[in-house]
Amino acid sequence: MRLYLSSYRLGDHAEKLKELVGKTSARVAVSVNACDNLPALARKILLRRELKDMRNLGFVAEELDLRIYFNKKGLLKKMKTYDLVWFSGGNTFLLVKAFKQSGFDEVIEQLIRPGSLVYAGYSAAFSALSPSLHGVELVDNPNVKATGYDKGIIWESYGLIDFYPIVHFRSNHHESALVEKKI
Repeated sequence: MRLYLSSYRLGDHAEKLKELVGKTSARVAVSVNACDNLPALARKILLRRELKDMRNLGFVAEELDLRIYFNKKGLLKKMKTYDLVWFSGGNTFLLVKAFKQSGFDEVIEQLIRPGSLVYAGYSAAFSALSPSLHGVELVDNPNVKATGYDKGIIWESYGLIDFYPIVHFRSNHHESALVEKKI
């Protein structure tokens, strides 16, 4: 498995992400689905920033909107064309729902676990890989709603890491005070 996980954006070691991918002009799929509850303009601005960050590393970046694959086939085939998938922060519960509804679970099992595809991202993208989402509700709203998403709360996460990340701990991030409760 090849993971690059950060508390916020690229973190302090972007060169490590480049090393992990291991090739210049790598193809990267960029997802901001953890923010699908935001107004369209805010989501668009976030996507533009994330794409720019990836391009500044020399990657060939394009959007991956998991909503296109909700309750459909084809995501696994599409993801085989990328070297890296990058997920922004946002709401962890929403991101895990997007994974489940799009079939990203299959991508995790067939491409990410074996190490064929690098998984990278920050905040919600980091938390989604923990053993469960219990405790995340102290920072992220588990009842968040977004168009096209199933109702209900998913508490199971992916267990790709065997610990519970405490993202934004004692940082300048606006959620830092809430994180103290999570600890």
